[in-house]
Amino acid sequence: MFNQNPKEDFPIFEDQENLKIELPLRLTVLEAVAFKSTFDELLNRDLAKKSIVLDCSKTQFIDSSGIGALIKNYKSAQSKQIELSLESVQSPVMAVLSMTGLNEVLNISSTSNNFDDEKLEPETHPSVRSKVKRFIDILGAIVGLGITAAAFIPIAIAIKLDSPGPIFFSQNRCGWLGKNFKIWKFRSMCSDAEALKKKVANQASGAFFKNDNDPRVTKVGRFLRKTSLDELPQFWNVLIGDMSLVGTRPPTQEEVDCYQVPEWQRLNVKPGMTGEWQVNGRSKVRNFEDVINLDLRYQKNWNLQYDLILIIRTINVIFNKNSGAV
Repeated sequence: MFNQNPKEDFPIFEDQENLKIELPLRLTVLEAVAFKSTFDELLNRDLAKKSIVLDCSKTQFIDSSGIGALIKNYKSAQSKQIELSLESVQSPVMAVLSMTGLNEVLNISSTSNNFDDEKLEPETHPSVRSKVKRFIDILGAIVGLGITAAAFIPIAIAIKLDSPGPIFFSQNRCGWLGKNFKIWKFRSMCSDAEALKKKVANQASGAFFKNDNDPRVTKVGRFLRKTSLDELPQFWNVLIGDMSLVGTRPPTQEEVDCYQVPEWQRLNVKPGMTGEWQVNGRSKVRNFEDVINLDLRYQKNWNLQYDLILIIRTINVIFNKNSGAV
């Protein structure tokens, strides 16, 4: 039997070989930070434990910060060669784990009997569940794909004449709750840009990359970026639901791997083709804390009218030569 050792909101049960941590009703940013701290303290004890079990029987809600804490703790346990497993996972939490693919990574020993991941959808922010917002996304994506089709031939010819390589560029990005998806753009860099990234200086601070004079960007690519034409293929991402017309900046997996638990909050909404960062100097933003603040401001102020205002402001930015786009 386990002997209880209460610790704040995370009761801990311990025997000679194993630890069991009871998770709270909700695992949002405040609880997630405490969870990560509690877990780190346990690992720093250098206890000769073979496994740590997370008791999820009471947990009914988890957002992106909770996902971030789970991933951080999973990696920390692996580094100590300690097995981490989840038990009594409730349906709302299992829905999130299934959607993000974490059910294939984490060791889940048991779930609630009534789990049906096809019927359950996580609720992290009202914008994600808004049917009107989704309708606007679909309508906008259809119009946008029509524009993309009309612009495709001249853009494709220009890209091919400027540099060898494919017309499109795709990259894995992290979307809602950290779910991986493939983002599409017209190629604006040399074909081996990803391999050359380490040779380019990062002019931004924090968990994102930016360089105003990136040598990997082609001549045509600079024009495409200045006019945002390189982003036209992302209307496909919007149509299939990986992105929204308006949201937060879609980060790379490399960026997310550097996140602290609170920074995962920005993944509580779907990434957007435009957003606060786009209309507030986009390439002039150099500090990752500023990116976080802009994304959280969007989440706090979101409503349908706010989305429309940001779309209108984005159009103005695109046609303003001093917009700061690079």
